[in-house]
Amino acid sequence: MDRSLKPIDVVYGGDSIGAQRQRVLRNTYALLALSMVPTVLGAWLGVAMGFSFFAGSPLMAFGVFMAVSFGFFFGIEKFKHSGVGVLLLLGFTFFMGLMLSRLIGAVLGLSNGAQLIGLAFGGTAVVFGAMATLASSIKRDLSGMGKWLFVGMLVTLVAAVANIWLQMPALMLAVSTLMIGVFSAFILYDLKRVMDGGETNYVTATLAIYLDLYNVFSALLHLLGVLGGNDD
Repeated sequence: MDRSLKPIDVVYGGDSIGAQRQRVLRNTYALLALSMVPTVLGAWLGVAMGFSFFAGSPLMAFGVFMAVSFGFFFGIEKFKHSGVGVLLLLGFTFFMGLMLSRLIGAVLGLSNGAQLIGLAFGGTAVVFGAMATLASSIKRDLSGMGKWLFVGMLVTLVAAVANIWLQMPALMLAVSTLMIGVFSAFILYDLKRVMDGGETNYVTATLAIYLDLYNVFSALLHLLGVLGGNDD
């Protein structure tokens, strides 16, 4: 091996490792952008139809939501190396758009609802841009973050489920704030994994980053709706 080559430029299978990582990252960004189309379509359809997912039984809704989500996760993982995996991912993002429609509908019921949705979208874009820039500039390995972020996600999930019974507005605001912090860090972590070669499949990479962005957006929109909503 030519010692003048940098480690990232080692040739493997007729292509450099660096080029392979860049290709995965480009495909991830492209599929991530495409996934926004069914998400918006699902959200629009849900708002137009007044979609309500077991509104009278939040616990049942949560159980069904988790079952459907994990069904999609299983299918996407199984077919991640084929076009079927891409189609399943896009189907999942449509489902997530439907699930988001109730929150969007509630915010649109406010006089400044459209502005709040724009602010939440812009804020999410800023977070993504900042984390992408940070991921490309940090040289150290961030794989150790994974276990701490997973714990943070579990704490957030447990608190959110507990609040189904407690119905405490202050706790819900705290959960939303924690979600923004945890999933913003997850964006950094998941992007860095792709850039460092820890994730080599763009379908699963897109799924991870999509979920990060979805949670940041929904939590930010909830906070803006509660703290900045105008009923007039």
